[in-house]
Order: sequence, then C-alpha cells, then structure tokens
Amino acid sequence: MSLLITILAFALAIGVLVSVHEFGHYWVARRCGVKVLVFSIGFGRPLVTWQRGEVQWQLAAIPLGGYVKMLDQREALVAAEEVHRAFNRQSPLKRIAIVLAGPLANFALAIAVYWGIFLAGVEITVPRIGAVTPQSMASAAGFKPGDTILTMQGEPVASWAEARLSLIDEAAARRVLAVTVRTQSGVLAERMLDLKQIDKDAIDGDIADFLGLSVAVYKPVLGHLVADGVAAKAGLRQGDALISLDGQPLADWASFSAAIKAKPDIPVRLQVKRDGRLIETVITPAAIIDRAGNRVGRVGAGPTLDMDAIRLLQQPVHYGPVEALGKALLQTWSTSALSLRMLWRMVTGDVSYKQLSGPVAIAGYAGQSAQIGLRAYLEFLCLISISLGVLNLLPVPVLDGGHLMYYSAELLRGRPVSERVMELSQRVGVGLLAALMIVALFNDITRLVGS
Repeated sequence: MSLLITILAFALAIGVLVSVHEFGHYWVARRCGVKVLVFSIGFGRPLVTWQRGEVQWQLAAIPLGGYVKMLDQREALVAAEEVHRAFNRQSPLKRIAIVLAGPLANFALAIAVYWGIFLAGVEITVPRIGAVTPQSMASAAGFKPGDTILTMQGEPVASWAEARLSLIDEAAARRVLAVTVRTQSGVLAERMLDLKQIDKDAIDGDIADFLGLSVAVYKPVLGHLVADGVAAKAGLRQGDALISLDGQPLADWASFSAAIKAKPDIPVRLQVKRDGRLIETVITPAAIIDRAGNRVGRVGAGPTLDMDAIRLLQQPVHYGPVEALGKALLQTWSTSALSLRMLWRMVTGDVSYKQLSGPVAIAGYAGQSAQIGLRAYLEFLCLISISLGVLNLLPVPVLDGGHLMYYSAELLRGRPVSERVMELSQRVGVGLLAALMIVALFNDITRLVGS
C-alpha cells in the first residue's frame, strides 16, 4: 500500500506541476497570437490524444515532463496565410513573455497554494530546544534544554522550520551564526555557532541533529529497539526506564546517548527499572563510523518521546486574506532565493553534490508527505513547484532560461543569435542536464542502498 501511495502521489505531483508549467506557455502564446499545435503531458509516444480546436492534447509515455509545440518555420513549412502566427516570427519581447510564462506559472501555483494553507490556518512548532546532545557543537556553544530561539543573525525566528532553514543557509555560507535565545529562566542570551567547521556533506535537512539540537523532549526510557541490536540481544525491552550506567545516574536520554557513543566495543553496566524492579545487565556498544567520521558506540535503541511536551510546542496561527497573501509571497520568495543560493554553492563546491535529489528521492518525499496528510503534501507540491520554476530559469540552453538568454541577446543586439551558436549551446545544455540527472540518480540509489 505504501508503494502504491508513493507512485500515485508522485504521478499526481508531476502531472499537476507539468500541466501548470506548460499551461503558462500555452496561455501566453495564445494571447500573443501564436498558433499552438500540441499540448503534451509527458514525452515520447502519445498514449491518449484528443483534438480541441486547433490543438492536439495528449498524454505521452514518459511522464517526466511535457511540452507545448507551436507553429514555427524552423521546424516545418508554414502556409503563407499563417506565417504571422509562427512563434519565430514574433517580436523578441513576445517570445520572452511566452518562455517566461512557464516558470512564472509554477511560482504562481506555489503562491496560490501557500495562500490557501495560511488562510486555513497553520500549526507551527515553537523553536524551543528540548534536547542538546552532550559534547556536540550546540553544547559547546552553550545551548541548554528550554532555550527558545528568538533570532538568527538578527532575523526573527517564529518556528522550528524557520530555524532549520536558517541553519542550512548559514552552514552553506560557512559563517559564524549568532543566535539570540530566551533561557528557561527568562534571561536573554546569545549563543555563537561556528558553522565554518561543518563538513559540506553534513549540510542537509538533518543539520540540527548533526549540531546536537532538537525540539523533541525525550524521556530516559527505551523506545524503539532494533531487532538484532545490542540492546535487544541483551534482553532489554521497550519501556525500560534508564537508571544508571557504570554507576553514574542517568537523568535524561542525552546523557545515556553520549555515554554509549563514547564507549564503542567497551562493556558497560546498565541498570534499568522494569515493572518496579531494578535490573542490571552488561552490554557492549557496537562500534560504527558516524557522519562526522568518528568511531562511536551504538546499541540499537531509540528514546521515548514526551508527547505531552511536544504538544505544548504546537501553536495554531491564523491569518486574514491579505496577511495570508503576504506570507505566501514571502514564503515563495525566500524558498526561491534559498534554492538559488544552494545551487550556486554546489557550483562553487561549498555544498556537496550529494544534496542533489532525482526522481526516486522526489517520489519518496511525495509518498511520505501524502501519508502524513494533505497539508504536508501541498507544502511538498509548493516546494517542488518553486524548484521547477527556479531550475527552468537557469541560463542553460534547452531550459527556458537558455531561450530567455537567446531572445534577450537578440533584443539587445537587434538581430537573432546565429543558428550555429544555438545548435552548439543546445548540445552543451543537453550534456549538462544529462550529467545532472546521472548525479541525482546516483545519489538516489546511494541513499536507497544506505538505508
């Protein structure tokens, strides 16, 4: 069932995003007097076609894109009475408008969906730190459980989602991040996170965990156990309350986790309470290499979430129509800007190419968000729509941005770019896109194998 949901969610997302993008081209082309011949969702052999007026609408075999085919003298002979309706005979400004309409339609979709989400009301997670991993970068910076993040680099932070995005952005920029917090006792304090020392492979959605920060509050109680893990083999059970490790009291899960990590392949005495009885056992944490390349211990056990504490962090927020529109515009703009910055940092090498995701990963995210709920799926749709808009505006031949580059040059020079230059650049563009797709698919497969 999970696989079916993933396939359906991915197909729906691609169908909606491609349809919106191509409809942008189609709608503006018609308004500019250009004759549209084919509107296709998908590439390759048509599976279903129907004629409506002058346009052949179709669903094609390869569902990873689509196109709008217009009357064009460069592709076929055009009757004399229809030459004025050919795309290539339009002014540079009209061609720019037609090409630009596709990416703009993707941004418009994101704004409209975000507006609906904000208008319906959202539930944010207050950026209050629930747990700090001992001996982590966050611990060294002075973060304590109960700290509420107020600003990052002077910018207000209203939710944990905003805090995580800021962490990713600042880590990619290799900066020292100034974080203003309100401590549990109500005192304002500043914490300095030196993000320059983070390896570029660690800059992803889990960066907060890498730094040792979490909004989750964990009880010192064993939760999920890996079936063939050290803890399960030692006879420990879900619900066992942690009491001490090598005689040292365990006040929280972070203390237990840090102690286990510090003792790979070293036997330790663990005392737990089960059904009112104290039970003592000796376990030997298995040695693994973590993301930072350190040799650490692991016992194959997860904590128990304090759901009551987490629910207290959930805060409903409602917006009026105008305010919701402003939030939608800001969200779309900030996500677009972050996407561009991350792409540029991949080019400069500041962010690892391993962060690129292909269709397999996107399908996985689609399935996961669909199973979480409608709002999560709509937010995923917005994110991919924005990414599609940004990607298509890049000045790469074969993409919309490449065509914008040609027509802008024509507008400035007063004459078209030569066919030879366009042909050579198209080949370069195809090669670049093919290379990007290969890297993205490689990353997808590596993640699947690694999981």
